[in-house]
Amino acid sequence: MTFLSPTRLLLLTAVAALVVVYVVMQRRRGRYAVRFTNLELLEKVAPVRPGWRRHVPAALFVLMLGLLTTAFARPAADVRVPREQATIVIAVDVSSSMQAVDVAPDRLTAAKRAARSFLAALPARFNVGLVSFAGSAQVVVPPTTDRRAVQAGVDGLALAPRTAIGEAVHTSLQAIAGFGAQWGRSAPPARIVLLSDGSNTTGRSPEQAAQQAVQARVPVSTIAYGTPDGFIESEGARVPVPVDGPALERLARTTGGHFYEAATGEELRQVYADIGSSIGHRTEQREIWAWFVGAALLAGCAAAAGSLLWFSRLP
Repeated sequence: MTFLSPTRLLLLTAVAALVVVYVVMQRRRGRYAVRFTNLELLEKVAPVRPGWRRHVPAALFVLMLGLLTTAFARPAADVRVPREQATIVIAVDVSSSMQAVDVAPDRLTAAKRAARSFLAALPARFNVGLVSFAGSAQVVVPPTTDRRAVQAGVDGLALAPRTAIGEAVHTSLQAIAGFGAQWGRSAPPARIVLLSDGSNTTGRSPEQAAQQAVQARVPVSTIAYGTPDGFIESEGARVPVPVDGPALERLARTTGGHFYEAATGEELRQVYADIGSSIGHRTEQREIWAWFVGAALLAGCAAAAGSLLWFSRLP
């Protein structure tokens, strides 16, 4: 929690001064009672001593003043609120390594299922595009709110040789720029979600693509997909196809995105769910002084009720 007018909190010193005055007055009253010589008469004059109850209304009154002063300083807190619009480009690796069966039934099929779940969970007003990449990258579906078109694009993804991660980021940025040109300065925020199960083998490097994303102010969240033991059959031999997690992590970190790892279809669905939750909301600072005013009113009412109940007067 922060305060938009923190200097106003200095008024709490006045509240603290009232507390000091109250304590001093209570001590003086105690000393006066002790100096009263006729104790029997004192017992008859004040046979019932309120004890701790006499301090309750005063304490609640001070609490009310403290809460009102805090509200006057305009407290604010970070609040997660749903985004109304955003542009998301899903970049999916369709290199030959995606036929590995270390993720059942195979990497590509499991990735398609998770991508469809991700699409279904995104807000309807979000614009979603689809990019596939292997030896090159291509826009399968430009950013659109038509979920059926994107789902059809996901279903039609097919395998191809090699892996061009840098080209996938570059092509995704072009798709975002082309779509954003329709909006001008009012273009909604954009993000790239890139899934890959291998290393960059052709095209521009992920580092070059990362700098382009930084200049465009588009975060790239990456998903390292697969297990270290994954392999494919090529000309009768087993070819290992491990994912290059460190490279994907650097790409995400450089662009301000998040890095994830998924070794199963279920883990991938959970990763997509986490990404959807993060990009579907934004954090903004909102004033919460009303909560303090409400609490102050409750404290004031409690002080008045206690004083009327125990002493038949208002504090």
